[in-house]
Order: sequence, then C-alpha cells, then structure tokens
Amino acid sequence: MIDTHCHLDMFPEDGDVVVQRAKDAGIEALITISSDFKSNAGNLAIAEQYDFVYAAVGMHPHDAKDVTEDVLTQIAEWSKKEKVVAIGEIGLDYHYDHSPREIQRDVFGRHLNLASETGLPVIIHSREAEEETIEIVKGSGINRGVFHCFSGDIETAKKAMDLGFSISVAGPVTFKNAKKLQEIVEVIPDDCLLVETDAPFLAPEPRRGKRNEPAFLVHTVRKIAELRGVTPEDLARVTTVNAKRLFNIGELSSGGEIAYKIGDNLYLNITNRCTNRCSFCVKFHTDYVKGHNLKLSAEPTEEEVRHAIGDPSRYHEVVFCGYGEPFVRFDIIKNLARWIKDHGGHVRINTNGHGNLIHNRNTILALKGDVDAVSVSLDAHDEETYERICKPAFPNAFSEVISFIREAKKHIPHVQATVVAMDGVDLDACRKITDELGVPLKVRKLDLVG
Repeated sequence: MIDTHCHLDMFPEDGDVVVQRAKDAGIEALITISSDFKSNAGNLAIAEQYDFVYAAVGMHPHDAKDVTEDVLTQIAEWSKKEKVVAIGEIGLDYHYDHSPREIQRDVFGRHLNLASETGLPVIIHSREAEEETIEIVKGSGINRGVFHCFSGDIETAKKAMDLGFSISVAGPVTFKNAKKLQEIVEVIPDDCLLVETDAPFLAPEPRRGKRNEPAFLVHTVRKIAELRGVTPEDLARVTTVNAKRLFNIGELSSGGEIAYKIGDNLYLNITNRCTNRCSFCVKFHTDYVKGHNLKLSAEPTEEEVRHAIGDPSRYHEVVFCGYGEPFVRFDIIKNLARWIKDHGGHVRINTNGHGNLIHNRNTILALKGDVDAVSVSLDAHDEETYERICKPAFPNAFSEVISFIREAKKHIPHVQATVVAMDGVDLDACRKITDELGVPLKVRKLDLVG
C-alpha cells in the first residue's frame, strides 16, 4: 500500500514512531503533503530522513493569502529536490474561505503553471468549489494529478478523470453516512483510483474521532475492497501501481506476468495475440489489469507456465485469460489443462469463441474431461454489430461464435456467454440468443476488467 496523502510534519512529538508503525502495517511508501510555508521545509526534511517517504510542495488554498513572489520562487526551488514528487496540496476551498476567493484562484493558477514547467503531477484540494476547480484545471492544460480526499459528486469525478486525473479516497468512505461516496467508489475505474489517510485528520472506522495516522490506511483499503467486490490484496496492488506510475516512485514490473492472481483465482497470460480488435479492449490503453502488467515481451513456454502456476490446487480456478486469445496456443491449453486437472486444479477458459476458426477443427471436443468451464465473449446481438465492435479477423465470425457456444455446451460442464454493456448492443436480444442456446449470460460493465 502507498499512502498518497498524509501530513507527517503534524506529528512533531512522535513522527518516528508513526512512520515505523506505517512500515509495520505494510505501507510501502508515504507522500507527506505541504500546506503552509513552514510545512514545506518540514516535509522536505522528513522525506530526506526515510528512503520510502516523499514530499509534495505547495500552498493550501487556506494559506493563499500568504503567498508572495518570494514564496512562489522558493517553492519552485524546492520542487527541484530529488524527493519532491508533486506540487500540492493546492486548489480552492470555498467552505471556509480563509483566503479571499480571487486570491485562491490566482495562487492555484500559479501553482499549476509551476507544475507545467516542472512536469510534476498536482495534488488538488477542492471543497465546495468543484465546478470552478475543474474549469481552472481544464484551462491550464494539466492532465496529471489527483483530486485528493474526494468529496464531490459522480459528475465531478467523471470530469476529473476525463482530464486525466486520479481520484483519491480517504477515511470518510468507511463512515456509515457516506453512501454517496461509497457509490462513487464502486464505479471509479481501477486505473484512476488512489488511497490516502490525510493523517492526522479523518481517521477511518474503527478509529474515527481519534488522531489518524498512515498505519490506519489498512481500514480504508479493506472498506474500498469490500465495496468493489475484490480482496484487500487486489485493491492494495491496484492502488500501489497507480501511485507508483503517477508519482514516479518505486519500481514497477518490467515485463508481462505469465500467471497473475485476482481474488482466489489464478489467471494464465499465455499470449498477447488475438483474432479480434475489440473497441473496448483494455490492452489498447493500458498494460495493466488489477495491478498486473500483462504485456508479454515473449510468449511463455509450457514449462514456464507450469512453473508460474506452482500448485494449481491452491486456487478456486485456474483461468486461461490474458491479453490475447488463449486458443491461439491450443496445444498449450490442452496440455496444461490436463496437467492442472491431474494436480487437483479446476480449469476455466475465457475465449472469444474463435478456436474452431483458428484451427479449422473441433477444438472443444479435444478438451472434454480436462476443462471445467468455458466463458465465451458473445459481445453482440448480430453479425453487423459484432463486425463493428470486435473487428474479427475471420468472416462470418459471429455465427461461428454461436456455433462454438453450442458445441461447448455438449462437452464442457459449465458454459456461459458474456457481453459488454455499451452503446449499440441490444442486451435483450443477446439474452434471447443465450436463452435459446441454454447458457447463462453475464453482462460486463464497460471499462471494468479483472
């Protein structure tokens, strides 16, 4: 986990102990955020003490009235320090109005200019000023940063993400009366989500009302994971990768993973080749799924995949599902499926249903007894729509997908079809097709993968 927003300068008496507790709790890195002039110097000094602590420099909108040319010049100098990873926290606060609004807007714009000059991301505070904050950011051209401790509505979140910004969630998401925030957290795309404590403020349940500290991030991560239907391990991995990429800290996987765990399942990424070019496919805009890098530099051998699996009985399912179409490497599927079954595992294949087209044979029949489940991407209600959305390499591919599903139902114990809910796809017509085939239909949300 990475706490992307805390104020370590506000722990003058026991800062060392607080940092150690964070490390003991599994916090991989901390970003300590500046607010007034004094805190900038303090946080830089703290970041220098620890190899896993980084700093952001800037002036909070509360203190915008104290910003002079000399202050801005000094912040610009501080921004060049090696441990400085962002400009912040900056923005607008129309709730307290501790600084006149016109001054807040001017200082916000000056900080955004500094971010543009340095290339650093920005950490934005926005309270009861969401519309104006979005407009100022949009006008600046800045497209890297985070709206911290998000408290706005879903429309503001969408506008921020459309500008390229992440949404960071803090302790209030654990509060019983935070229904609106909880609903927003459920739908934020993986790639846009960060977590924070804002310590020493806003302690999460069950610490609410007490002084917050970075170690308490675990409570927020657990709640968000519960809301999103994933494990805390999954949520921690996703948000850690996002923080590393945004703030350019720590190390990221340099190559694609062959086997990757999500929840209780292990997924096998055996090829990036595919016979479709689906308009919604995640691989066209990111290398990551649930925090796992899936862009292979080379296709793994059968032995490499076996080694990556280890003991298949440890998992609920072992699923052939990566950035490509598994049936492109049918022999590996067949051999590994039998090996997994022989070693106590359960096998599922996620496929676009082109296996028989690729190999000009009944591939499903050859998998009988070795595969427990098949999930087939139907993705359209007719040939024309399928051609437009999926751009298949084969003619008449849609009718062949339906034939594949029909054949799979004869030989595989559990078969389902899936479709992505998107404009132009008639879900009722899709459901009619699957009802006639006698298989369940799973409707997947657009941009929600893993």
